[in-house]
Amino acid sequence: MGQPEQAESNGQVVLDGEDVLAQPVEPQVEPQDDGREPHDADPHGAEPHEPVPSRSWRTRGDFIGLTLVVVAVLVASLVLWLTSDARNTVSQTGPSEITPLQPVTAMPPTLSEIWRAPSGATPVPVNLDSVVVTGDGGEVVGRDAFTGDVRWRYARDLPLCTVTTAWGRVFAAHRKDTNCSEITTLETASGKRGPQRNGDAEFGTRLLNEGSHVLTTGGTYVEVYRRDDLVRSMEYGALRAIVNPNKQPRTGCTYHSFAVTGGKIAMIERCPSLDPSDRLTILKPNPEKSDEPQVITSTVTGETGARVVAVTANRVALVVPGRLVVFDSETGASIGSYPVDVTAEELAGDPPGRVASTFTSTANVYWFTGSKTVALSLTELNPLWTATGTLGAGTTLAGRLLLPVDAGLKVLDQITGEEVASIPVDRGDHTGPVEMATEGPVVLEQRGGTLVALR
Repeated sequence: MGQPEQAESNGQVVLDGEDVLAQPVEPQVEPQDDGREPHDADPHGAEPHEPVPSRSWRTRGDFIGLTLVVVAVLVASLVLWLTSDARNTVSQTGPSEITPLQPVTAMPPTLSEIWRAPSGATPVPVNLDSVVVTGDGGEVVGRDAFTGDVRWRYARDLPLCTVTTAWGRVFAAHRKDTNCSEITTLETASGKRGPQRNGDAEFGTRLLNEGSHVLTTGGTYVEVYRRDDLVRSMEYGALRAIVNPNKQPRTGCTYHSFAVTGGKIAMIERCPSLDPSDRLTILKPNPEKSDEPQVITSTVTGETGARVVAVTANRVALVVPGRLVVFDSETGASIGSYPVDVTAEELAGDPPGRVASTFTSTANVYWFTGSKTVALSLTELNPLWTATGTLGAGTTLAGRLLLPVDAGLKVLDQITGEEVASIPVDRGDHTGPVEMATEGPVVLEQRGGTLVALR
């Protein structure tokens, strides 16, 4: 009975070597070096541990470390603020209510300067609904058409590339290190900011209103933005970041002049490795994929030194030395060739912004060659008549055409080109081209980097 039983597989009972009824054996505990029993052996007789006090952070080193962290955060915040767009932007808005000026019905006998302002970033006068917009340095200013008083102001610490207007908004392109990449829209009346875009427009770009899109001109690359939100709808040429290769129709080409109309972008391409002469290309502004341009037609013209003058729904006009050549803008077929008094010297190089100087009225398209103004048919783009000794494409007032000349303004009948009156204007020492527009009774002249209002 002193040993437990354990069954074997043959049914016999054997005794285990351990007696489970024996008294438990206390574990042997080694004495400590000082002869005392360890605390675990006799917890009731052991002296309690001294509590370890928690470390305070309020030491000199802690304060120094905390101070350094706070200073670093403040410095980083200050640097971020000093370099941020918000820190370097001035936006002073004005009233949103405007009263459009009524068109003039009678030609004034005289015109005198009522105000002027620096405006080096406006290639042509920018005006709409009684507001005249100037752009100079990094600042865009909306002004009262009669007084030139400031209604609103938008400024960046970046130089302006160009300013234009479309769809009741102002479009301003500011320059960064490598391109005119910062495009901002502003309400014409108040200057309130609308959609903005960072793009890749080239230096020297012009912004052209196609009707539902805006085009940035360029020598090797062009972009098209949607009017409502500035989403890029098309890019053409030497893309900065190629995501899908082999989507562009040609490479190694340069672009030299542009014109736009609803649904069409006309341009002159020069592709020395591909073509023996200039190429006329008509693009759709809104292809299905922005990096896959949709070409309506592309034609090797057989001409060199060509320049796009104007494009309509079914015609496009090019000028070459001595001739105006008209093509079908849908098929690229040549339709007609007309003699014009334009020399190779006048067509040397590209026009400013790669855009010919033109003005379109309800009667004609007026094209400034550099020394004369040619009236073209609105439908066929063939030449109708020519006014010599002019300084620009002109504008209309009271149903008549105003053309700038050295002595002031010629007043012409739009249908016949007959001069019916003249208005003296003193332009001081300005002798170069003059771009014009009207806002109600106010006549605007862009004289180089200065905008002048006459009444």
